[in-house]
Amino acid sequence: MLGSTTLAVATAIGLAGCGTTSAPAVPQSAKSQITVDTSRPGEARAAQATVERRLRELEKSYQGRIGAFAVDTGTGRVVSHRADERFPMLSTFKTMAASAVLRKARESDPGLINRVVYWKDSEVVDNSPVTKDHVKSGLTIAQLCEAAITQSDNTAGNMLLKQIGGPAGLTRFLRSIKDPVSRLDRWETDLNIWKPGQRGDTTTPGAMGRNLRGTTVGGTLTAPDQARLNGWLRGNLTGDERIRAGVPKGWVVGDKTGTAGNYGAANDIAVAWPPSGAPVIISIYTNRDAAAGTTDNTVISRTASILVSGLGKTR
Repeated sequence: MLGSTTLAVATAIGLAGCGTTSAPAVPQSAKSQITVDTSRPGEARAAQATVERRLRELEKSYQGRIGAFAVDTGTGRVVSHRADERFPMLSTFKTMAASAVLRKARESDPGLINRVVYWKDSEVVDNSPVTKDHVKSGLTIAQLCEAAITQSDNTAGNMLLKQIGGPAGLTRFLRSIKDPVSRLDRWETDLNIWKPGQRGDTTTPGAMGRNLRGTTVGGTLTAPDQARLNGWLRGNLTGDERIRAGVPKGWVVGDKTGTAGNYGAANDIAVAWPPSGAPVIISIYTNRDAAAGTTDNTVISRTASILVSGLGKTR
C-alpha cells in the first residue's frame, strides 16, 4: 500500500500578467491541498506543474481566469489551478441546495422530499423551463430538485432555498459540511450579478470540489440520498459542451453548470466515473477579464482534459 503525505500548495497565481482583478483572499485554513504519493513525489509535483503551466497558457488565449480542482478519489491525488480564489457560484449552488434538502428530509423532516410545493406567477423568474408550466399544479420537492439540477430551473432553485432557510440557510449547510469559504447571499436571479473582488455569492474551485466529493461519493449524505443526487447529476441536460466534452470517451459524468451574463462567467462541477477505477471529482470556474466578455464552453472542456491528464487518467 502506498504511503502518502499531504503537501499544502498555495495555488493562487499572480494576476497582473493577464490583467485580471484578484478576488479576496481565502483563509489559510481553507486552502486546497495536493496529496503526493511518497513513493512518487516527483511525479506528482511534475504533474501539478504541468497542469499549472498549461492552464496559464490557456488563460492567455482565453483572456480571463480559470479556477480548477480535480481529485482522484481512489488515490487522493489532486491537481489544481487558482483553486483557492473566489469565483461566482452561479447555478452550481443548486447541487448543494438539493443536498441540503435531502439531508433535511432524512434527518428532521420525513416526507419532505415527496411534499408538493406551490408558487405564484410573480415568483417565476427567468430561465424556469419546468416550473413556469406548473404554477397551478405545483411540484414535489424531488421534482424541484430534478428541475433545478437537470435543467437549471431558477424558480426551482429558489423553491429549494425556501425549504432550508434561504441563501443564509444554504451557507449554514455549507459550514456544517466543513466549508468555511462558500457563501450564498441572494436569490435567483440576482445571485448571478457579479464583479471581480466580490465576496457574496462566491465559492472557490477547491471548496466546491470538496463539497461535491462529500455529497456524491463521500459521507455527507446517506447512500440512498447520494444515489438519488448522482442520478440527477447524470441526467443533467446543460453540460454536454463542458466537462462531459473534456473527459475521455466512455466516462459517465454527472455535472451541474452555472452561467452568468457578465464577465463571461461559466462554471461546471462534476463527478466522473471512468470505465474502471475510482470516480474523479472535477470543479471548474471561469470568468473573462472584460465585463462584456462571453462564455466559452471550450475553455471548460479543455481545462477538464488538462486536469484528467494531470491525474494520469487518459482513458
